[in-house]
Amino acid sequence: MPDVNAIAARIQEEGAFVHDVIAEVERVIVGQRDLLDGMLVGLLADGHVLIEGVPGLAKSLAVQSLATALGGTYRRIQFTPDLLPSDLVGTQVYDAKTSEWFVREGPVFGNLVLADEINRAPAKVQSALLEAMQERQVSLAGETRALPVPFLVLATQNPVEQEGTYPLPEAEVDRFMLKLIVDYPTREDERIIVERMAKASTKLEVKPVAHPEQVLAARKLLDDIYVDEKVLHYLVDLVFATRRPADAGLAELAPLILYGASPRGSIALTQAARARAFLEGRGFVTPHDIKSVAMNVLQHRVITTYEAEAEGITSVDVIQKVLDSVPVP
Repeated sequence: MPDVNAIAARIQEEGAFVHDVIAEVERVIVGQRDLLDGMLVGLLADGHVLIEGVPGLAKSLAVQSLATALGGTYRRIQFTPDLLPSDLVGTQVYDAKTSEWFVREGPVFGNLVLADEINRAPAKVQSALLEAMQERQVSLAGETRALPVPFLVLATQNPVEQEGTYPLPEAEVDRFMLKLIVDYPTREDERIIVERMAKASTKLEVKPVAHPEQVLAARKLLDDIYVDEKVLHYLVDLVFATRRPADAGLAELAPLILYGASPRGSIALTQAARARAFLEGRGFVTPHDIKSVAMNVLQHRVITTYEAEAEGITSVDVIQKVLDSVPVP
């Protein structure tokens, strides 16, 4: 067993920038701490984040504020039904003055890329983004070009039942480590938002308080965070309960689950739990870390049946039942 106290001391030292980032973002964003924590987990665990909520909940502003506070290169892509893959990855452009072709890189070449309203784009664009997210590279002008490091896609989407949206392909949804659901603010938070933002002269700006190299250093430290064998067994039990619920004493869930979480989900859950421990300043993962990130990691990876849909049961309900039932070590 590694020296978890030494790891915790390193986290306190090398992760100090995270507190500066949180404080800077919260100067602009009010009452969305769960959203901010989720984005930080994805950033530290090197996993892309899908953010879902109705319009007007400051999803895009939260992503932009985090990117600015972290420094590095920030790019925003507004997804629309007429968007082309070349609008995402770039294209070859002919220079009439020099009579030569040159490559103009698209907005995907950034450290933090905001894919705004991602579910408004057609399948061709989704496929182009898929390669960038999974392979951290794109095919452009007959060449494979590596994307900057770190590279993270923070995508926002409106609920699919709203007009003018397209459900994301399941293969792409699975590439997102986390899916965060943004809800309406509380009454008190909304009062603060109105006081702060409902003035034409109000213009709150986020300043860079960190740099990408600190993120890369934190990611290396993440691998040293200790996961005990009992905790790892608990994590695997949760994932297997979404595949074979009857073996976990949850036979009533079997008719409701079409597909459970894949091994990619297990890996994502482990890394996200480590990132949660990092944010808490600990050198080891606890079952609470796993439970705190499990919903965001698994809800888009568990596909329910038509029977569940007919009964109004969602993947969130299924996962909550699993979390409540699987014994905690």
